[in-house]
Amino acid sequence: MTRRDLIQTAAAGLAALCSPEGLLAQARAKAKPLNLKITDLKTFIVNRDGKNSTNYVFVKIYTNQGITGLGEGSVTSKEATVATAIEEHKRYLVGRDPTDIEMHWQAMYRWPRWRGGPILNSAISAVEIALWDILGQALGQPIWRLLGGKARERVQMYVHAGGNSPQQYAQNWLKAKEEGWTGCKAAFITTQGDVIEPVRSVSEGIANLKAVRAAVGPDFRICIDLHGKTTPPMAVDFCRRAEEYSPFFVEEATQIEDLDELAHLRQNTRIPLATGERLFTKYGFAPLCARHLVDYVQPDVVHCGGILEMKKIATIAEAYRIEFAPHNPQSDVSTLASLHVDFTTPNFGIQEITHRGNEQYWKDLFYGGGITYEKGYALPPDRPGLGIDLDERVAAQRPYQPHTRQQLRFPDGGIADH
Repeated sequence: MTRRDLIQTAAAGLAALCSPEGLLAQARAKAKPLNLKITDLKTFIVNRDGKNSTNYVFVKIYTNQGITGLGEGSVTSKEATVATAIEEHKRYLVGRDPTDIEMHWQAMYRWPRWRGGPILNSAISAVEIALWDILGQALGQPIWRLLGGKARERVQMYVHAGGNSPQQYAQNWLKAKEEGWTGCKAAFITTQGDVIEPVRSVSEGIANLKAVRAAVGPDFRICIDLHGKTTPPMAVDFCRRAEEYSPFFVEEATQIEDLDELAHLRQNTRIPLATGERLFTKYGFAPLCARHLVDYVQPDVVHCGGILEMKKIATIAEAYRIEFAPHNPQSDVSTLASLHVDFTTPNFGIQEITHRGNEQYWKDLFYGGGITYEKGYALPPDRPGLGIDLDERVAAQRPYQPHTRQQLRFPDGGIADH
């Protein structure tokens, strides 16, 4: 073997060791002597605020050593369906080693033959997050250490704030800034009840945006989520008119069925674009990144395939110099799972949260710690595994209630996207 061959072989071996799969293999080797086996799996659907409010779907995986793992697979308005899909994995998992995370992911994804979509991928994600929680607890380490350690000392966050008028938008966003946050998100475009009127919605959205920029100043990060509500002409019109207010990004301005719709918008605006909450696994993100259609990818850890799959998506984006800004409108389980990846990801940009760490609802539902925020940033989780656990007694007091999403129409009665 020549010196060059030796160097190339050594480099390939190092790359394999440092890959997400290589790091997982090292962690598994350390946990192997524990002889962990999965003994049970249970799902919990937990309601937020009563009739027609959000429900969260959690899973707990139990082991013969008393370690339990917690995961989340919440899909709004499809909670009962995804809970059943999670439970379908019980007959495969019971009796198996929970630290074989990559093998279990491949089995859950590939063996059923029917792949993809929000329900099946969210079910896999929930299980996968719980398996990582078990592995971290077994080794006494937070998950981010098992993924390669820190790539940064803190993670920048953004919160949500809306309003019913430009004045209310400005007031609510200024309050978020005064609380110490450095970024915030809203839809900006308006609806009148369940009706979206294209011209009015865009014009009122720009008025809201103008008021916010004037209130928060030039450096505050304004994130805009059009939420797939805009038609292609609406998206182009909004983005062109929004450019003077320098948003940090515009998210989900197009639908996911046709990437050329996104390419069309890309050609007609200078605003940074973001998308990804309704894409799944590395396969959904690869063409998006290869064509440089966005500046930020937004996988959701409870939908895209879980912690390791989200790490792989971030690595694909890194290869194309695209930044990573995970979607996260769910619970502290989703937030923590995202943070464990964020801290290890070189191309991380910013992380979404929908609540600000001070709500009693979450303090009652989870125990074991939580997330520490300082001046708009999250600090590294320091507890083994995910970092929190679900209080089953409190969860039982908040039973599932069916939830129906807003049903948007155009003024003529035609169905609109949401």
